[in-house]
Amino acid sequence: MIVANLENLKDQVVLTPNMETAINFLLEQGQAAHPAGRLVVDGDNVFVEVQAYDTIAEGEPTFEGHVSYIDIQYVVEGEEIIGWANIDDVNVTTPYDAAKGDFWLGNVPADRVTNVRLKGGQLAVLYPTDGHAPRRAAGASAPIRKLVVKVAI
Repeated sequence: MIVANLENLKDQVVLTPNMETAINFLLEQGQAAHPAGRLVVDGDNVFVEVQAYDTIAEGEPTFEGHVSYIDIQYVVEGEEIIGWANIDDVNVTTPYDAAKGDFWLGNVPADRVTNVRLKGGQLAVLYPTDGHAPRRAAGASAPIRKLVVKVAI
C-alpha cells in the first residue's frame, strides 16, 4: 500500500501505461463533479467508480481484495479511515470468483489491522497483496466523495 497526496503520486509508483493513464485522469479531472457510478477512462484498463456515501462509525469492518486490478482510492471531499492488512492475515469469508467480479471478502483480527486516515486530496494505492476495509468513519459518520480508480495489472 502507498499513501500519498495526489501531487506526489508519480514519484511513488511504477509508471506502467495504465498507472500513468490513471494518475493523469486524477490530476486533470479528480476534482470535477462526476456523477456517482462507473466512469470509463480507457475501457477495462482504467475505469473509475465514483462514490458518495456516509462513512460507517460502528461494527467490524469487512475487508476486500482484488486480483486483476490495483485500486487508487482518492478522497475528493470528506475524511475516512481505511483499514489495511496483508492478505496473509485475512480470514477469507467470500472467496474470489472472477464470474462475480474482481474481489474477495474477509475479516482480520483487530491486532493485525493498520488504520490509515485519508482526507480530501489524499489517496491510497492498494495492490493485490493489500486487504483493505474502506468506508470507516474518522470519528462520527460523515459524508464523503471518493473516486476509486481501477487500474488493470
